[in-house]
Amino acid sequence: MDKYSYISNAHSSYIDELYKAYKQDPESVDKSWQTFFEGFDFSLQKFGENGASAETAAISGKETSVRDLIHAYRSRGHLKSDTNPVRERRKHNVRLSIEDFGLNKDDLQKSFEIGNEIGLGRSSLQNILNKLEQVYIGKIGFEYMYIRDPQIVDWFKQQCEREYPSHDPTLEDKTRILSKLNEAVVFENFLHTKFLGQKRFSLEGGENTIPALDKIINHAAKFDAEEVVIGMAHRGRLNVLSNIMGKTYEEIFSEFEGNVTPDLTMGDGDVKYHLGYSSRIDTTSNKKVYVKLAPNPSHLEAVDPIVLGYARAQVDDEYKGDVKKVVPILIHGDAAIAGQGLVYEVVQMGQLEGYNTGGTIHIVINNQVGFTTDYDDARSSIYCTDVAKIVDAPVLHINGDDPEAVIFAVSLAVEYRQKFGKDIFIDLLCYRRHGHNESDEPKFTQPKLYNIIAKHPNPREIYMKVLSQRDGVDADLAKRMDKEFRSQLQDRLNDVKQNPLPYQPQKVEEEWHQLRKSTQDDFEISPDTSVSQKVIDQVATALTSLPQGFKPLKQIDKLLKERKANFYDKKTLSWADAELLAYGSLLLDNKIVRMSGQDVKRGTFSHRHSYLFDANSNEAYCNLNHISEKQEKLRIFNSLLSEYGVLGFEYGYAMATPHALVIWEAQFGDFVNGAQVILDQFISSAYTKWHRMNGLVLLLPHGYEGQGPEHSSARFERYLQMAAGYNMFICNPTTPANLFHALRRQLEMPFRMPLIIMSPKSLLRHPKVISSLEDFTNNRFQEVIGDTYATASKVKKVLLCCGKIYYDLVDHQQKNKRKDIAIVRLEQLHPFPRTKVLAELKKYKNAKVYWVQEEPENMGAWSFILRVFREVKKDIISRRATASPATGYHKVHIQEQTDIIKRAFE
Repeated sequence: MDKYSYISNAHSSYIDELYKAYKQDPESVDKSWQTFFEGFDFSLQKFGENGASAETAAISGKETSVRDLIHAYRSRGHLKSDTNPVRERRKHNVRLSIEDFGLNKDDLQKSFEIGNEIGLGRSSLQNILNKLEQVYIGKIGFEYMYIRDPQIVDWFKQQCEREYPSHDPTLEDKTRILSKLNEAVVFENFLHTKFLGQKRFSLEGGENTIPALDKIINHAAKFDAEEVVIGMAHRGRLNVLSNIMGKTYEEIFSEFEGNVTPDLTMGDGDVKYHLGYSSRIDTTSNKKVYVKLAPNPSHLEAVDPIVLGYARAQVDDEYKGDVKKVVPILIHGDAAIAGQGLVYEVVQMGQLEGYNTGGTIHIVINNQVGFTTDYDDARSSIYCTDVAKIVDAPVLHINGDDPEAVIFAVSLAVEYRQKFGKDIFIDLLCYRRHGHNESDEPKFTQPKLYNIIAKHPNPREIYMKVLSQRDGVDADLAKRMDKEFRSQLQDRLNDVKQNPLPYQPQKVEEEWHQLRKSTQDDFEISPDTSVSQKVIDQVATALTSLPQGFKPLKQIDKLLKERKANFYDKKTLSWADAELLAYGSLLLDNKIVRMSGQDVKRGTFSHRHSYLFDANSNEAYCNLNHISEKQEKLRIFNSLLSEYGVLGFEYGYAMATPHALVIWEAQFGDFVNGAQVILDQFISSAYTKWHRMNGLVLLLPHGYEGQGPEHSSARFERYLQMAAGYNMFICNPTTPANLFHALRRQLEMPFRMPLIIMSPKSLLRHPKVISSLEDFTNNRFQEVIGDTYATASKVKKVLLCCGKIYYDLVDHQQKNKRKDIAIVRLEQLHPFPRTKVLAELKKYKNAKVYWVQEEPENMGAWSFILRVFREVKKDIISRRATASPATGYHKVHIQEQTDIIKRAFE
């Protein structure tokens, strides 16, 4: 059996079934098969079922083969496309010859009905081949046939096969492309010659990124976008800041000259290629677009979830849910997008209810090398963008030397994003003219590649040559542009050298204008965060009511009765009651309350129950959404199983919404380890590096209850080690009222600061962990809580502590009537409440002071206390120093806990 016979037989039964379906309902089969069967029916009418059956069968078989050929080009053509400007493409054994499909040279001039499928009508095989080569083996590799939504696949076929071949920018568009390329090329070359040896992570080799971003912003404006939010690494950042964002050349040159003086009241600043910026851009359609470039550290891809969280917040707050108004753009490096797991987390978030932003445009500046790592060592996948396939996101692989192909691709990306609300990837194949930075020597690891790059003309030179030869554009235009722009840059640099610019902090977005920097006086006493009894009653009514016909589970029915008794009979609230009351009171004030994390609706420890579920129908009901007709709705979302991505998203959300309470809860406090980069690079240091406040709250379950090393410690010590100045609140509250006031304080302060809360586990249901209603109506956050049991004149020992250990200590104190030992709770560790601690200790003259903690001596708050509180001599009572946070043996845990209490009261 020859190859053609095999193909024909393999397809026969499948085609028969399709043909039967077509005869019953033509719309039930793909449009390409509709076209094919129309031709088949025509052949039957012309030749008859018997008279020319052999010829008909031959025609039908050939039509099928040509259709398979078209399908192969659509599916695999990108593997042969001309997308690499400096290297030959790797061989992928892509079978696209006509012989692979049972066709031969004799068929080239035969006409086929399947030509209708690619917009040619009935056409010769030669014309069909020419069209397929033009579309799929050109400067763009279209990768989309794995997508499982037929509507999207059909739309992409239309864009590739109808729109792309006829794409011809106007002369005005071509001039703009050349102008943006000129700015990109000359700017980099100018910096390279004027600031020798200084790191700038240049864009040279990938300059077409600039006309690409320019087109995205202008095209997005035509499709109803009002904001564009960009996240990128450092490569090309200075070019984007100047030639897209509008940051002045004077500002950038001043940073190179080192003229700026850090604002010592605000922080230490950061290197210039980490900084962010925002501006309003006048687009070509006479619309204004607000464009924000997020600041970010050297930790590649860390900015991704920040950008998406920021975009979602703007959609929620400013645009009332219209995702078309805000377009997020993430610019990746090829090594980073393939190597960083955060990219996977971010892509998986894209279509989830709590994290959907209406699709992200991903742009990969594909330098084909990491620091020194070639792509053969950087990934196992064929493409660095193969992560796109997990969510059926299309990928456009583009030759980075062809700006018109780039412009078509990014325009298509904008239209796709605005139409379907999904992610799309642009893989811009280019190169990196220098090493990882401008002082690095790339020939050490890629000598052959960099010999080619050294001789390769830049994208502007290539495009100018195309324009002069193809469009008759004056060949000297680029030279004039170069000279004029270079002269402009030199003038700006001369001005900066003669008149150094004073330090100018980055602009603050409008929504932050009414806030100010914090001062030491702000931390002497917390603001009034109490609420009226009327507010409590309104929230209590909602929390204890269900809609008619709603059947709760037995446990929930019991919970509601307990809630009702707490609010109305006992007039004391549990931890969960107080937490929900805090959210409800803010919702009544029309403040956004957003919370996410793993299983947060119920709560890891089944305490929150912010949503209830009907026992029969599984219908969900949120009590807090039914307090008042005019209130805000609670935005609480069970997250995907991610810490890094989700915490970053919530930080970005809080960055955009200073008047919202934004909370991330770890399932267990130690799980936040997986998001350490966000903690180190954003939460703890963004205020001092980038002059950016943020009010994000972290709830980290913490406490030693015999659950082993993985679920005991939230690593309290790490946050305290990073605590300095006024960069974040770090609290370990022991009363429901203090949690309530801590949460409300976030929006009452005249500034914003992250809040880290060591939240309880077993204490959630401890009978003594309650607060009276008066603590909510006539109180505020208490940084320090003194002893009310001991007799001050008799006290010989003062136990300073925080968190859960207090209840073990006080239980022993009162059972044994030890009025000679006082227990003082520190509810807030940072900023350290020195004045209040000293005031408490002053009551106990000549008493010895001990710090008592559950954590091992080398963990917990002890090292922090030694560092910041040196006025009083003290000693430590704790577990012995260990490498692991806690024992895995329950009996050992009990022994250790008992020993701490025993030593405390000796």
